[in-house]
Amino acid sequence: MGLCGGGTQICAPGRRPEGSAIKRELEDAADAAEDVTNSRALELMARAGFAVSGLLHFLVGAIAIRLAMGGSGNADFSGAVSELASQPAGPFLLWASFAACASLAIWQASDAIFDYNRLPTKDKAGKKATAAAQALVFAGLSLTLVSFAMGTGSGGDNRQSASDITVLVLKAPGGVILLVLVGLGMAITGIIYAVRGIKKAFKKHLTMPASPTARTAVTVLGVAGYVAKGIVLLLAGALIAIAALGAHPDQSTGLDGGLRALRDQPFGVYLLAAVGVGLICYGLYMVVRARLAKM
Repeated sequence: MGLCGGGTQICAPGRRPEGSAIKRELEDAADAAEDVTNSRALELMARAGFAVSGLLHFLVGAIAIRLAMGGSGNADFSGAVSELASQPAGPFLLWASFAACASLAIWQASDAIFDYNRLPTKDKAGKKATAAAQALVFAGLSLTLVSFAMGTGSGGDNRQSASDITVLVLKAPGGVILLVLVGLGMAITGIIYAVRGIKKAFKKHLTMPASPTARTAVTVLGVAGYVAKGIVLLLAGALIAIAALGAHPDQSTGLDGGLRALRDQPFGVYLLAAVGVGLICYGLYMVVRARLAKM
């Protein structure tokens, strides 16, 4: 037996001191990680990530309007990144956008790990799950951006990869049920986005400007943008579910497929153009959010 805690407590030699030291080291490492993720530098980069997301949504909306007018393009994020890459300063824009989106992914992951711990269990779980989901979304954008920056991406990547993933999942045990659930989840997320827009729930995440005119402009952009993004997610989720139930993986083509399906409906050209305008509004809203977001 050995002595611990000033010689007054008997314990197994080395066990408790070693365990306490490891625990302290883990706590110190967690505190250091939290300090880094709450740094001003990372916050500025994370805010830039909102702006990059806004730019990409703006480009997707512009491509959607182009499709409505009979033009070409892929109305998804790989198509938007392809447009970005084609600019004169393309490589710089891609790497800068990657750094911003990666920083926002880290910031959201930090929220999921460290924040909301003092909230009631139900509220804490919901907010942590939302932050984790946002971290995954921006991590996905980061991967798309870095693939183009390294020259391995193409404008049709999302459309083809969506079909390829669908094929793989359909072949797996329970794949049809899983894909239907994914499609329903995406569709429900779209409905949630639309409801948030209609109820103006997004305003709680912003420090609204003092000017009444500016407040009205931000609100209009948010409502139009959230409703439009909700419609796109609803269409994309419905296509995934339909592709799974009909065993037609080629129909699962992500955002681009959803918008093209909308164009094929009665008055679809006008609906697609309206959704494109809405996505542009959402893009502008996200740029504003980069400045006004409560971090």
